[in-house]
Amino acid sequence: MKMKKTFALIIGLSLALFATAQPANYYNSANGLTGNQLKVALHNIIKGHTSISYSNLWDAFWSTDNKGNGIVWDMYSDCPNGTPPYVFHLGNDQCGNYAGEGDCYNREHSFPQSWFNNDATAKTDLHHIFPTDGFVNSKRSNYAFGEVRSASWTSQNGSKLGTCQTTGFSGTVFEPIDEYKGDFARAIMYMSVRYYTEDGSWSTSDMTNKSEIKQWAINMLLRWNELDPVSEKEKERNEVIYSDYQHNRNPFVDHPEYARMIWDPTWNVVAEEAEAVYLFPNPIEAGETLHLSGNSSLFDAVVLCDLSGRTILKASGHEVGDFAVTLPNDLAKGCYIVKMMRGNSVVKYQKLMVL
Repeated sequence: MKMKKTFALIIGLSLALFATAQPANYYNSANGLTGNQLKVALHNIIKGHTSISYSNLWDAFWSTDNKGNGIVWDMYSDCPNGTPPYVFHLGNDQCGNYAGEGDCYNREHSFPQSWFNNDATAKTDLHHIFPTDGFVNSKRSNYAFGEVRSASWTSQNGSKLGTCQTTGFSGTVFEPIDEYKGDFARAIMYMSVRYYTEDGSWSTSDMTNKSEIKQWAINMLLRWNELDPVSEKEKERNEVIYSDYQHNRNPFVDHPEYARMIWDPTWNVVAEEAEAVYLFPNPIEAGETLHLSGNSSLFDAVVLCDLSGRTILKASGHEVGDFAVTLPNDLAKGCYIVKMMRGNSVVKYQKLMVL
């Protein structure tokens, strides 16, 4: 499974939190909280944002979704590891009518309008609205996101519509390509937090009950959030929306670990136990042996990454019971990130300095 490669990490406090360039103290009122208390705190931080008009979304896309040279960054047609089948140009290729893929782009509400009954604020909230191929958007319609078992239709970039294979739901779903699953997961989770307690007129869907995400879906979105890490695209988009338009941020772009801290009931237990696990020596030199000390039964894999997210080395399965690995002799000096994994979930991040 190929995912986006560029994401940055800044380690802070005991859990080594992700961060981007959010303003100092922006999330202070959320510090130390988990579960619904964290959800409430984040809601209070990001609520009451500045709304733009529906027509102004077209103009905003020039700043939020410009791939360069006025080309639309369309997640329903883009091929990050190859050449897209076609491209749209901002302004020139706005829908309009369409008869097939590649005709024009429109405004895709990743959290469909029918789910929130066209609530005026949610209708223009850029954190979940993206420019996408109009025809593919129509195929997605208001179906839930999911993982397709049997596709009834596949787009030219590999997005699929079909029967869901995700545990807990067997209806029709739309599945974006792997490289953008995290983007959509973090957009849906943003909507759940931003409109918490403000969803009285909203509807239910296969994926949601008003702004609440159904359990089968949150289990899937938590995986997507971790399998497709935050990209430079998302960080830059979050910054532009904050500074130029809405003056609020998507917390799950700044801090993707908030997702499990809110929706995973085992987070507190695992996090506390993980505090007793550490790496040594740290700092370390290239060619030396790195050891994991403490209750290593908490993890089934340990991954060493550079700051671009590239995996340098990995130990998994029985190796982790007595984890020790010799670093390459030619490993460059600098800062690295060690990810301690349980299944597809990161239980703990730790900074490793190579001298």
